[in-house]
Amino acid sequence: MEDPNIQIIEKEEVSALHFPSEEILTSEKERKIRATSIERAISLGNLEHHKVRIYFADDQGKKRVDTTIWAVTDSAIVLKQHTVLPINRILKLEI
Repeated sequence: MEDPNIQIIEKEEVSALHFPSEEILTSEKERKIRATSIERAISLGNLEHHKVRIYFADDQGKKRVDTTIWAVTDSAIVLKQHTVLPINRILKLEI
């Protein structure tokens, strides 16, 4: 069951959002799971153009976007049209 507090948005809307600099995940274990999920998602995105469900938080609250991850940097994931989503604001990914 989907959390009613999570706003579903289109990938084109991500670039207009504002992201605080604070890390959203509190435990090292959660951050390791997130990093592993991102690595898997980038492989699937590049090989099969597989969409993933990304849960994240901007300065207004929790959101979800369903999209393909095209690239990853040390601090962000890159979606289509060079849209950047900071890794430290990602709650989880569903592949």
